[in-house]
Amino acid sequence: MTYDPFNPANQPDPPPADPSGEGAGADIVHLDAARAGRHPTAPAQRPDDDPDPTSPAPAATGLDPRPAAYDTSYEVELDEPPDDDADAEAPPVDLPEPALLESPEGDKRRPIIPTSLRRHNLTATARRTAGQVAYVAGFHAVRAPWYAAQALWWAPVGLLRLAGRQLRWWWVNEQYTLLQQAASDNDPAMWLKLHKEGKATRRWRGLALFFQVIALIVAILVAVGADLAPLWWAGIAAMLVPVLARYGRPVGRQIIPTAVVARRYRLLNSDVVLRAYYAAGLGHPDKPNQQVKFGSRMSRDAAGTGSEVVVDLPYGKTFEDAVKARGAIASGLDVTVQQVYLTRDHTSNRRHLLFVADRDPLAIPAGKTPLLDGKPRNIWQPAPFGLDERGRKVTLLLLWISILVGAQPRKGKTFAARLLALYAAMDPYVRLTVVDGKDSPDWRKFALVAHRIIFGTMPNRDGDPVEMLLDALREIKAHIQQVNQFLSTLPVSECPDGKLTEELSRKYPNLRVWVLVMEEFQVYYELDDQEKNKEIASLLSFIMAVGPSAGVIIISSSQKPSGVGAGDVQRLFSRYRDNHAVRFALKCGNRPVSEAILGGDAYAEGFDASSLPVGKQYRGVGYLYGASDDTPTVRTYLADAEDAEKILTTARTLRERAGTLTGYAAGQTMVRDVRDVLADALTVFEGSETGLPWTFLASRLAERIPEHYADLTADAISAQLRALAVPSVDIKRDGKALKGAKKAAIAAAIKRRESSAG
Repeated sequence: MTYDPFNPANQPDPPPADPSGEGAGADIVHLDAARAGRHPTAPAQRPDDDPDPTSPAPAATGLDPRPAAYDTSYEVELDEPPDDDADAEAPPVDLPEPALLESPEGDKRRPIIPTSLRRHNLTATARRTAGQVAYVAGFHAVRAPWYAAQALWWAPVGLLRLAGRQLRWWWVNEQYTLLQQAASDNDPAMWLKLHKEGKATRRWRGLALFFQVIALIVAILVAVGADLAPLWWAGIAAMLVPVLARYGRPVGRQIIPTAVVARRYRLLNSDVVLRAYYAAGLGHPDKPNQQVKFGSRMSRDAAGTGSEVVVDLPYGKTFEDAVKARGAIASGLDVTVQQVYLTRDHTSNRRHLLFVADRDPLAIPAGKTPLLDGKPRNIWQPAPFGLDERGRKVTLLLLWISILVGAQPRKGKTFAARLLALYAAMDPYVRLTVVDGKDSPDWRKFALVAHRIIFGTMPNRDGDPVEMLLDALREIKAHIQQVNQFLSTLPVSECPDGKLTEELSRKYPNLRVWVLVMEEFQVYYELDDQEKNKEIASLLSFIMAVGPSAGVIIISSSQKPSGVGAGDVQRLFSRYRDNHAVRFALKCGNRPVSEAILGGDAYAEGFDASSLPVGKQYRGVGYLYGASDDTPTVRTYLADAEDAEKILTTARTLRERAGTLTGYAAGQTMVRDVRDVLADALTVFEGSETGLPWTFLASRLAERIPEHYADLTADAISAQLRALAVPSVDIKRDGKALKGAKKAAIAAAIKRRESSAG
C-alpha cells in the first residue's frame, strides 16, 4: 500500500504560482491585534500568536484588515453582509506559509525557484496557465461586440458627466457648505472672507477652463485639417471611448465582467475552530490545562480546496476522541460532516491535522480509471484506486494481501472490486479466476482473459457451477502447495529469502501471480448440499491463510457479510471474512453490517460506513481500512461496462502477445478431478422437465461435459444409472414414449447415497 497523506508524491499538482515568486511577500495582518478591539480578554493561544504584546493593530500600521476577497467579484452571497464597524475589524483567514526549506543551521528558507516553476512542475504550470489564458480570451472574444455596443452607448453619457464635473469645479461648489455654516453662525466677517476667496477661485478656474476649451478646439481643427487616415481616427476613438464609457456607466455596473467567478467559501479562523472543539466537548476555555491550542498557522491547503491547521488537544484527549466527535466538530464549524477530515500526526496522540473543505469533496467524481490508456500494468506495483477527500491519489498494492469489499446493493461494490480485477487483467503475467455468485453481466467480459470463470450456483450450459468452483479452488490450493515446494528447491543465489519475487514470477510459468475474485461469496456458503458447503469453506479458508505468501490475491465482495451458514460453515465463513487484510466499505444499511466489513475496531475509531452520505453522486465512496495507518475516504475511479470491455479487450491482446492466455480464455478444456454421473445427469435437466429419454441424456452430457462423456451412448448412460438404482421408465417426448429416467428418481438416488454415506 503506497497511500500516505503526508507523502508529497500523493499530492495533486500545485496551481500555477506567480512566476516572480513575489506572492510570499504579501502584507500580513496581525490577527490578535485586530481581534483585540472585539475581545478585550484574549482567549486560548492562536496559531499566529506573537509573544510581543505591543504589536500594533492594523489601523496603526495603515493596513486594510479586510481580506482580499472583498475586492473580488462574486455572483452569489453566502452570508449576510456585516456591519461597517464589524467589517473594519473582521480578520481574514491566515495567509498560508510558503514552502520552506530547512538550512543546515536550522533556519527556514524560501525556495529560490518557486515550486510551480521547477522542472518537474513546469509543464503542468505552463499547461494550466495557457488553458486559463485561452479560456479568458475566448470568453471576452465572444462578447466583444456587446462590449463595443455598451461602450458606444455610455461614452456620450460620460462626456456629459465630465463636462458637468468641470463646470462644478469652476463654480467652487464645495464652498457652499462653508458659506451656509457662516450664515448660521451669524458671522458676517467669515462669510465675506469666504465670498471673496470664492470669487478669486472662480476667476482663475474660469481662465483655466477657457484655455482647456481653446486647446481642445485647436486639437480638433488640426486633426481635421491634417486629413488623418481612418486608422488614426479609429485609434483615437479606441483610446477615448473606453475612458468616457467607464466614466458614464452606472455605479456598480461593469461593461466587461470577470470571466472567472471566484469561489466562495466560509472563512475559517481561530475563533471558529476553538468554538467547534469546545462545543464538541474536546476541551474547555476556562478550565486549567483544558484549552485547545494550535501547532501551526491556519492556512489554505496546497491544492486550494480548503483550510487546514494542526490542532493540539488538551492533555488526556486523543486522536480517537476527535474522530468520534467529527460530527460535532462539523456542527461547530457550521459545515457538513463530509467537509471535515482529521489526519493523525505521528508526533503526538493528541495532535492532528484538521482539514475543512470549501465544498463537499465526496460529491466530486474521481473520473474515469487511468487503465483506459491501454498501457500494460505490473501487479507488483500499486493499483490506482481513486482519490481521497483531499484530492490525492489513492493506490493499493494488491500483492500479499486479500481485500474485502462490502456495501448495500447499487452503491458501487461490484465496480470497486472489478476495478482492482481490471488492473490485474492488464498484467499479462497474472492468472485470473473469476467467480460470480450472483450470476450478473458485470463479470461476463472477463471470459476474454480468465483462466477459469464461474457464474451462479444453478447448472448451466457450461456445467455445474458448484463443481466447477470446487475444481477451481482445488487447483489454486495445489498451486499454492506447488509454489511453496518449488521455492524451497531454488538456490539461495536465485531466491535469497525463500520468497516469491517479480523476477521469479516472470521467469517460471508455475510461479505466476494468481488473482481469485469471489463476487457475492456468501452464496457458496448457503448451498443445499452441506458437504459441498463445508468443502468450499475449507478450501477458501486454506487459500486465505496460505495463499498471499504464494502470490495468490483474493478480492472478495459481499452485500451480506454476516448471518451466513450454521455450525462449522458459519465458523469458517466468519474466519474467511475476518482474515481479509484490507477492507473497503461503501454505504451500508446499518452499523452491524459496517462492523462486519470493516471490523469492530474501525467503529471504535469512528469509522461507520452506515453514516456515509446517500445519493447518486456518492456511489463508489467508501472507507479504505487496513491498508495503512490512516483510513481515507476514497472516491473510486469509474470503469463502467463499456470501459471494462475496452480494458479487457486490450488485456487479451497483451496476453496473446506474451503467450500467457490459459484455461477458459484460451479455449482449453478444464478437466475435472472427479466424475459423478448422478450429479452430472441431474444438471442437464432444463426448466420444468421431469424426465429425459436416454438418448437426450447421453447427447446433453456429451455436449456439456465432454471431458467425461464425449463418446457416451444411450445404452451406456442407461446402464450406469440403472446400476445406481435409477429405474428405466417410459418418457413421453414429441408424442412418443421413449425409455429414459425421471428427474425425481435421480435426485432420490443422490439422497440415498448421501444418507448411506452418513
